Amino acid sequence: MFSRWSHSHHNQENDSLQHESKVKELRAALRPLSDRGLKYCTDACLRRYLEARNWNVDKSKKMLEETLKWRSTYKPEEIRWHEIAVEGETGKVYRANFHDRDRRTVLILRPGKQNTTSLDNQLRHLVYMIENAILNLPEGQEQMVWLIDFTGWSLSTSVPIKSARDTINVLQNHYPERL
Repeated sequence: MFSRWSHSHHNQENDSLQHESKVKELRAALRPLSDRGLKYCTDACLRRYLEARNWNVDKSKKMLEETLKWRSTYKPEEIRWHEIAVEGETGKVYRANFHDRDRRTVLILRPGKQNTTSLDNQLRHLVYMIENAILNLPEGQEQMVWLIDFTGWSLSTSVPIKSARDTINVLQNHYPERL
């Protein structure tokens, strides 16, 4: 019994060393980066992209380069509340005033409170809320929790399929390992 734990502990240390090696390899493959890219590409960020692509450096690099390109045009860090405030009037997405047991930030989504038809603004609002939640994550915490309350939701209040696809694309390709 003890030897299994010891063996398992040894494997964890070995995995950790291999993962750190992959982080360094990915960082080297990404050079050169802009100031904005350098700020975004922390070791924790690189680990998330590597984890999302099963520690494959080439696939992680491609994914991260796409995100950097998206961030340079979409500029999520420059979205301001007054630009998307109408989207938040009904409380369809908000950051909870509590954390879960693991101290993760909690976002509450209430699709039944849908109040607008602008797909672009809806996505900008969601990106703003995600970026805000990330800024409020405790030190060392990389993930957040989403609670989805479907009270009041119906087909008439649901977002169009295109909006859902665009949202899923942004979440899986530009915020890997965050949920």
